[in-house]
Amino acid sequence: MTAELVRGQNHPLPEARLEIRVSAGTPIVAGATLGDEHGKVHGVEWVAHPGAPTLPGLEVSKQAAADHRLAVDLDALSPSVHRVTVLLALPTGTGGPARFGAVAAPFLAVTGLDGSEVATYTIIGLQTETAVVALELYRRQGAWKVRAVGQGYAGGLAELLADQDLPEARQLAAGIHEAVARGLARSVAAPPPRVPDADRPRQTPAPALGPDQTHGGSGTAPQGSPPPPVGGSHGGGTAPHDPSADTQPTAPMVGGPVNYAHPGRQTTAPPPPPPTAPPAQPGQPAQPVAGDATGWSMDERLYNQVWGMFEDLARTTAAYRSAVDFAESRMEQELDRVLSDPRSRISGQGDAAREAARAKHAQLVDQARAALDRDLDQLRAEADVVEPALPMAYARWDNPVWHGYRVPMEVPMALRLGDLRLPESDGLRIPMLVRLPLERGLWIDAGPSGDSFADSDELRRLALDTAVALAARLLAVYPPGEFSVHVIDPAGAGATTLAPLTRPGVLAGPPAVGAAGVSDVLGRLTQRVDLVQMAVRGGAPDALPPGFDTAEQLLIVNDFPHGFDDRAVTQLRYLADEGPAVGVHLMMVADRQDAAAYGPLLDPLWRSLLRLTPTPDDHLADPWVGHAWTYEPPLVPPGSRILHEVLTQVADARRSWNR
Repeated sequence: MTAELVRGQNHPLPEARLEIRVSAGTPIVAGATLGDEHGKVHGVEWVAHPGAPTLPGLEVSKQAAADHRLAVDLDALSPSVHRVTVLLALPTGTGGPARFGAVAAPFLAVTGLDGSEVATYTIIGLQTETAVVALELYRRQGAWKVRAVGQGYAGGLAELLADQDLPEARQLAAGIHEAVARGLARSVAAPPPRVPDADRPRQTPAPALGPDQTHGGSGTAPQGSPPPPVGGSHGGGTAPHDPSADTQPTAPMVGGPVNYAHPGRQTTAPPPPPPTAPPAQPGQPAQPVAGDATGWSMDERLYNQVWGMFEDLARTTAAYRSAVDFAESRMEQELDRVLSDPRSRISGQGDAAREAARAKHAQLVDQARAALDRDLDQLRAEADVVEPALPMAYARWDNPVWHGYRVPMEVPMALRLGDLRLPESDGLRIPMLVRLPLERGLWIDAGPSGDSFADSDELRRLALDTAVALAARLLAVYPPGEFSVHVIDPAGAGATTLAPLTRPGVLAGPPAVGAAGVSDVLGRLTQRVDLVQMAVRGGAPDALPPGFDTAEQLLIVNDFPHGFDDRAVTQLRYLADEGPAVGVHLMMVADRQDAAAYGPLLDPLWRSLLRLTPTPDDHLADPWVGHAWTYEPPLVPPGSRILHEVLTQVADARRSWNR
């Protein structure tokens, strides 16, 4: 079964001799770099490109072409090589497209020598980029894997190669383009036709990574296109698409191969949807349309549109802040000049100069604010159209779509984990979408954060409320029997808050209490991870025990570290590290300070999780412009019964499925 990867996912490589087929619909340049165990490229002799297409164990195309075949022999690589990074770029000076956003989404397939596909990846979401890191093959613990990267560079090959710490990046990029210009574009045979998604047997999709850095931990940027947030603003952590993250989507099915199918992926990007609104009048902004983005389905179009709105808000706010900084810097320089001249300080000229500097500052700030307000008005108009059109998985709890809830038969592309906003965009909130299945665990921080004045008990209750709301959303968007939730509540402190999950009977079992309950749940889930890993690594997923539960598993841990001994803490870390790759996900409801006694031992645990807060807090950062985005949790409106109604249907469907 072919693994259809999305950005950040990986997949084991079953053999050493491979082909990487690239199809772009327009002539592009294909190359590859070799990296050591730290990913460092030691020089131009570690780069395969049209001017030097052959390295030991690696051969790339000699010319720009619409289709490429790259040959890789992992066994023939130097022992010092631990990473092969596949690069794509648009040729310069050919009169062709100037950016990847103007061409069909590049499609890559890693195949065996017999042509059988091992993994495929469609690089969606590219806009102004002219070069992209497409895939990487990397060695981990003696085994090779492929990871979908999709990191684009608007600065082209020179910027891409410089990002790999090549001091000769600019000269090498120029040499590559010169070698391409000397040749004639040629094509090779396209990859064999793929089985349409509709003809494939459906099985449980595998976990995917969802991105953002946070206070003392790590966060997430939603996966997919465009490659939005999020890096770290407060404290260290691992970015969601960090190459060191060793996640692999696997959700084996008894009696058959592991299936990695992801919704609606095809080899080229579809055209944008036809407009459904009348064209704008000359000089007027275009009328917003829900689903006005590229995608194979309305859900994918809306997903891409949401993150297009995120990008637009990030850019226009960055432009405003930059303009304000410039105005303040200019005013300070002019005031310094005035104050540095003794004659101006004792004459009326100084006062006039100061007033002129301040007036110019106000004028520049007003112009920047007017531009920001214009862009915000357009984004608000778009949000007013998009929000009501969002499908259930993307919608807030107060969206009427939830009142028509029916248990789905397919896993959606993404899930809304809350909202994001910036201080300058009062009233404008962008849905925070992460791809499904999850690739990272969640940490609902029960400690003090932001401007919240709630006491510790209230924060713990709000944190568990957030965990319940998120768990309910996950249960609601999965088909019957494909998602199970376990709860560890050692002291029983969350019994009342957990009632929306326990009353309908949607949990896999009663919340585990006491040290014995903690040990039992952790032992069963740890054993599950071990069994699936052995089956996957052995290439025999059908060898799992009879009756093995193939559903995705979510473990909610409340009041950590109460009730956890050293062995239980070790098991929890193991689940956080290895669980997402085999369909076991972790949701921690904890105050990090409560576990301070463990010291740095638990730092990797916190960094492996996406930190969310039960109250609005500006802890999610994007790496583009460094904004600190305020996250708002997806709590159920007070007095609403929608959670009860949805979970009742989930429980009924679960019981019917188990019969």
